[in-house]
Amino acid sequence: MKITDAQMLISAVDEKQYPKDGLPEIVLSGRSNVGKSSLINKLLQRKSLARTSSSPGKTQTLNFYQVNHKLNLVDVPGYGYAKVSKKQREQFGQIIEHYLTNRQELMGAVILVDSRHDPSDDDESMYHYVDYYDLPILVVATKIDKVTRNHRAGNLQRIRKVLQMPSDAPLIPFSAMTGEGRAEIWQWISETSQTKIED
Repeated sequence: MKITDAQMLISAVDEKQYPKDGLPEIVLSGRSNVGKSSLINKLLQRKSLARTSSSPGKTQTLNFYQVNHKLNLVDVPGYGYAKVSKKQREQFGQIIEHYLTNRQELMGAVILVDSRHDPSDDDESMYHYVDYYDLPILVVATKIDKVTRNHRAGNLQRIRKVLQMPSDAPLIPFSAMTGEGRAEIWQWISETSQTKIED
């Protein structure tokens, strides 16, 4: 995909701060240490547009990234991070729930899971929560470069089983290191948002 323009629009904590441009939006969700920032930077071909951190749980707002003036990617707070207080987790949950249930521009959700491990209870909850609202879902198995070829098929199969994914539901292995899966993720985003990203 040809990215001619990528910028962070706003970090929002309230609906009044959301962009008013009416562009289609794809939400990106996952555990705090699953590699969302690395995925965003790889998708947008920018080294540090989304700040990666050695301290998981840094994203505490909804971060809107605009792509080619045609589409917004929305990074929501990571879940399942133990050092975040219960009150903060509840606040994050409320922000995410309000966005998912009220945002007219939202076209689909990308849920990131770590390909090295079985999905967590939080991963399961998020998958079924988004599915309940009948949003198109893409599951992305991150850090696939850290999984040996012998274990890859089995790990992906377990992800499908734990999340109870339909056999035809999309699951794309991804590596921020090698770029594997980037084109396939963009294809899904383009089709789901009905947006042609490249000029």
